[in-house]
Amino acid sequence: MQSSSSESGADFEQLKKRWTALVKHLQDDPRVARLLNTRLGRYLSSHSFVALTALMFSAMAAVPVGLFVTFAVVTTMISAVGFVFCEAFLLFVGGLALLWVLSGIALFAIVASAVVNVLYVTTFSLLNRYYPHLTKNGVIEGEKTECETSTEKDSKSN
Repeated sequence: MQSSSSESGADFEQLKKRWTALVKHLQDDPRVARLLNTRLGRYLSSHSFVALTALMFSAMAAVPVGLFVTFAVVTTMISAVGFVFCEAFLLFVGGLALLWVLSGIALFAIVASAVVNVLYVTTFSLLNRYYPHLTKNGVIEGEKTECETSTEKDSKSN
């Protein structure tokens, strides 16, 4: 039982080191540094929920936007052949379809970001609560050990 918890602690430490190295590598990239020094970069750095929502929205919106652009190009080519009246109707329908798809993706991105952030906060709170030896100096900030509280009581009584 003891060896499994020490193995999970070692795995957690190794994962933390690899993750820290990856984040450091990304932060050292001059293109990322230039982006983070902009007004938008500073805002997104301080608002991780908004950054994750924007990232998820842009990643999921790429396919529908690409399909719509392809649809618009094909429709324009067909209109050059002579279907001018059909073009306006098809572009209107395609635009409405794109509007609904992007609205759904935005809603999904917000909900998924909220779920991911809740899981992140919950997971690390539980890890810090049940594996305090993995935190800095073995003490969770805001909590005092039994030894510290008894020492304070002794000093107050003297």
